[in-house]
Amino acid sequence: MTLPADIMVIMAHPDDAEFGIAGTIACWTGSGKQVVYVVCTSGEKGTTDIKMKAEKLAQIREKEQVNAAQVLGVRKVVFLRYPDQGLEDAPEFRKQIVRQIRAYRPHTVVTSDPYRRYVWHRDHRIVGQVVLDAAYPFARDHLAYPDLLEEGFQPHKVRELLFWAAESTNCKYDVTKTFEKKIAALRCHKSQIAEMKKPELEQWLRERCREMAQGENYELAEAFYRVELPE
Repeated sequence: MTLPADIMVIMAHPDDAEFGIAGTIACWTGSGKQVVYVVCTSGEKGTTDIKMKAEKLAQIREKEQVNAAQVLGVRKVVFLRYPDQGLEDAPEFRKQIVRQIRAYRPHTVVTSDPYRRYVWHRDHRIVGQVVLDAAYPFARDHLAYPDLLEEGFQPHKVRELLFWAAESTNCKYDVTKTFEKKIAALRCHKSQIAEMKKPELEQWLRERCREMAQGENYELAEAFYRVELPE
């Protein structure tokens, strides 16, 4: 039997959550909240190394993600293993997300914003849209995917959605005290840090978090667009 979690973080690729929300996750787990990751692809196309095989990179990135989750105190990492750069807004994918939501019954679901314009990875847009639809109304309605009832996955009402990398935000978390843990988790993704070629990664992220904290009485923040779901 699956134990419920307070928060479910659903991402397209390994490392997405560490860039977008790791400081906030560390705040949550530090206060005793149970967090579960759902990783939709294994990021097996995320390389410029022409000698790297997709199967090997998938193994590397999954291991990196597990290590990062352990740094943050995340309870479990679920890998769905859909093809990288191949996610589609399709009934079967939506059903899989509904299955995860009904299995862990989170109060809060967090994912990438589907409505960011211009330069934004297509997998991120697709995941955001599919998660939005899965959380409301599909996970809530017993006649949506009725075969899930036969598998024992009862309907569940998610109470709120948080979207990271949104162009407009209405919710912030103070990550001043957890920023170093965010960096430590991100550094577990060695394969991707090498691809980024950003020697001043910590400085770059600190400045981003400082910008998100503007107007607040703390130094660093992660900002989201929050949606409270109807009954």
